[in-house]
Amino acid sequence: MPDLDPSRLLVVGGGGREHALVWLLGRTEAVSKVYVAPGNAGTARERKAENVDIADTDVERLVAFASDQRVSMTVVGPEAPIALGIVDRFREAGLPVFGPTQAAARLETSKGWARDFMARHGVPQPAYVATSDLEAAERAVAGFGGRCVVKADGLAAGKGVVVCDGPDEALAALRGMLVERTLGEAGASVVVEERLEGTELSVMAVTDGKAFIRFPAAQDNKRLLDGDRGPNTGGMGAFTPTPLATREMLDDVREQIIRPTIDGMAAEGTAFTGCLFCGLMITTDGPKVLEFNARFGDPETQVQLPLLDSDLTRVMQTATALQLADAQIGWNKGRAAVCVVLAAEGYPERPKTGFVIHGLDEAAARPNIKIFHAGTRRMDGDITVAGGRVLNVVATADTLAEATAAAYAAIGEGGLRFRGMQFRTDIAASALR
Repeated sequence: MPDLDPSRLLVVGGGGREHALVWLLGRTEAVSKVYVAPGNAGTARERKAENVDIADTDVERLVAFASDQRVSMTVVGPEAPIALGIVDRFREAGLPVFGPTQAAARLETSKGWARDFMARHGVPQPAYVATSDLEAAERAVAGFGGRCVVKADGLAAGKGVVVCDGPDEALAALRGMLVERTLGEAGASVVVEERLEGTELSVMAVTDGKAFIRFPAAQDNKRLLDGDRGPNTGGMGAFTPTPLATREMLDDVREQIIRPTIDGMAAEGTAFTGCLFCGLMITTDGPKVLEFNARFGDPETQVQLPLLDSDLTRVMQTATALQLADAQIGWNKGRAAVCVVLAAEGYPERPKTGFVIHGLDEAAARPNIKIFHAGTRRMDGDITVAGGRVLNVVATADTLAEATAAAYAAIGEGGLRFRGMQFRTDIAASALR
């Protein structure tokens, strides 16, 4: 084991989720430095944080950097480095890392593998057909009556899921993925699924492969436009708590979904460590898994971490050391949090970048407001738009209504603004109704 400095941490990634992690880890008294690779314009401004010019997919340079800086724990944010096996390489180098191995990450990196795994272990999910054959996929669409979901098997940067209202849309999606290869190898195989009806819910759990700690449930809004219209995105906002998450329902999620998944992965020799994200549909038959992610959610993490009332650094360290059974975590249950995502013009298809962002300091000075950066960059003294999802405006308050009002009050004239800015105006509206 290398001689490591327990006060030095590394966060891999540069989005809003990673900014939230950097912000929280930097508040830990025992931490003196949080390196971020590559980070963004917001992480560069955080206390104790230092951006490092290494791409999150440059695994070998990240291993070398963590070793040279004697980093005691690395937290991996995005899916791409996890899919490349960054956790395996860090472990080979004797460096503690929070996240799943490449084999365990198949819960996210292969939709077909994940569906078959859930079938083997009785995890509630929609009916599905996984195939690389166009005719078999077309038969599956017909079997579901045309109203179905078509998913690329592999990672497709948020573009691999098509929610279809009818057979024409589904067949076009299949031809695009399997014949035209619009998503490359990610769409060489597909999963055609029954389209579930209900309300989506996000539940995350930190695990060491055996024990786990569940985070509070959150709801996010994936569609670009108000009223859940428009294309799917990486997420346009989130909120917690949600009235959907009753104690009984969360007990079902724990016992029917999280526990059999973690136990099943261990039984198959691919123990899952890190954060298991469960994207669920709450149906009349109970919760069912829409997807698993092998990492913290985004933007769910941005509303959960501000409500944390204990040391997440310690929790992740114990999970990394495979000793999570002795850890505890507490939450400020009397508070609510809302996140509104500000996106670039043209997002999600072709985001336009380079525009100056105005009002950052004014918005950040508002009480109970935290701005987590995502697609931002400093250029010539200004902070500018550098990606599709640009900023996360997070407000905390005693009630969901107050948090929602505070978040939106920080946006627009006199607050955050940039050319072509897009955002939804109905985050948390369903819960407030």
